[in-house]
Amino acid sequence: MGARQICRFDRWWDRTKMAIHDEVRRLAKKWSGGTGWPKRLEWIELRGIRGWADQRIAFPFPIVAIAGENGSGKSTLLQAAACIYKSGPDDRTWFPSEFFPDTAWEQVREAWIKYGYMQGGAKHEESSIRKPSTRWLGHGDRPTRKVEYIDLNRIQPVATRVGYARIAKNKHIEKSARPFDAQQLKRLSSIMGRNYDSAKMALSDIDAGREVPVITQMNRQYSGFHQGAGETMATELLQADLPKFGLVLIDEIESSLHPRAQRRLIRDLAEQCRQRELQIILSTHSPYILEELPPEARMYVLESQGIRKVMTGVSPEFALTKMDDDVYPECDCYVEDVNAKIMLEELLSFHAREMLPRCAVIPYGAASVGFALGIMAKNNRFPRKSLVFTDGDNSESEGCTLLPGEDAPERVVFNALRASRPRWGDLWTRISRDLSSVDDACSSAMALGDHHDWIKYAANMLRCGGATLWQAMCAEWAKGLPPNDAAHVVRVVEGSLA
Repeated sequence: MGARQICRFDRWWDRTKMAIHDEVRRLAKKWSGGTGWPKRLEWIELRGIRGWADQRIAFPFPIVAIAGENGSGKSTLLQAAACIYKSGPDDRTWFPSEFFPDTAWEQVREAWIKYGYMQGGAKHEESSIRKPSTRWLGHGDRPTRKVEYIDLNRIQPVATRVGYARIAKNKHIEKSARPFDAQQLKRLSSIMGRNYDSAKMALSDIDAGREVPVITQMNRQYSGFHQGAGETMATELLQADLPKFGLVLIDEIESSLHPRAQRRLIRDLAEQCRQRELQIILSTHSPYILEELPPEARMYVLESQGIRKVMTGVSPEFALTKMDDDVYPECDCYVEDVNAKIMLEELLSFHAREMLPRCAVIPYGAASVGFALGIMAKNNRFPRKSLVFTDGDNSESEGCTLLPGEDAPERVVFNALRASRPRWGDLWTRISRDLSSVDDACSSAMALGDHHDWIKYAANMLRCGGATLWQAMCAEWAKGLPPNDAAHVVRVVEGSLA
């Protein structure tokens, strides 16, 4: 591997290992304390609506991001959630007939939206809104909660919206405006990475019903007719009400925002969620959004052969790979994380080199995701040949193949290299460090209690990238791995490619 490839690989490694931001960490800490959030939607289950059939989706974190391909059902989940609650007399209440109407081409019958929720500390195991025939029933039994439903995917540039051309084509003045308060302005500046002097939602004397976002930066004023799409989206999102204890639903949250702004937006929402004890459910196609959230807050809707499955705890890499067809391997090999990915790739590189280019190795995240994928693979529910590998410290599971070593990849590789003769093998030559430094760094790392910290600790002592060190270690481990120990993995991959 050349220097440029190593540098690029190290940057990718660092991105995939990105730490959870402080705002999300603070939210997680408050949530794990078991207090707060007296109103929350715990799960939802749909039947007879746009192909959903009794799949139950739980919401184990105050912010949950749902990813999936277009048409997989993400928006349907958000729309169904909007219908679960009724709002107060002065607030907007959503009804399922608004989102799921009967038309000339489809009739909604024998449908339901089941849900479990907490209200005022009391747990309600199961309620429902249902449409057995022509009418939706159960509206009167809905709990009360303020719901804010925001469909960013439908926010068009101001100049292209219905009725706004009339404002632009006629001489007009500002009639009134709703200025952002200091906190809203600070949030807008933080998300966009710019210092704004002011922001407001203004009305012209031409049309008293169509607001125009207006921002001021460096004493220059820009309306929505002249703003970038991202600025318009952020401005309109931040003027939305985020009610205390409310439910906020955001469809296509990354619309028009560059990656850094996407990250800042999630951090901002995490702060608002913690302070106001909100519950936020959002849909996304962005790995940057997923990277900002802990595993339990990441979901993926996988549709195969007309059957939907919602997986919780997926990695951003898994979600991105499932939504992108840029690479066309013959076989998808799913592994738990980046460390397992490199371990498997180096094993194949040494023991079955011709197979490696024919495989895509994809980290999936939590082990529970692997178990679910294994069942799908066994039942041939993937569009192409797929294998699922779990770390060796897991028990055997249906449809899954264990990686060698009967332990976590880090422990397997470190222990094998320390026990090799000579000690640590030729690792020192692979990373261009002297043997004593390698021995000291790797042995000291193994004294740490958490094996997840071993690679970073040793790499810091050796002044090299974590990706560079781990790949070298896996390559040296694979070289010393007896063929019989590698055979079961090679046979599984070979059988899939046959």
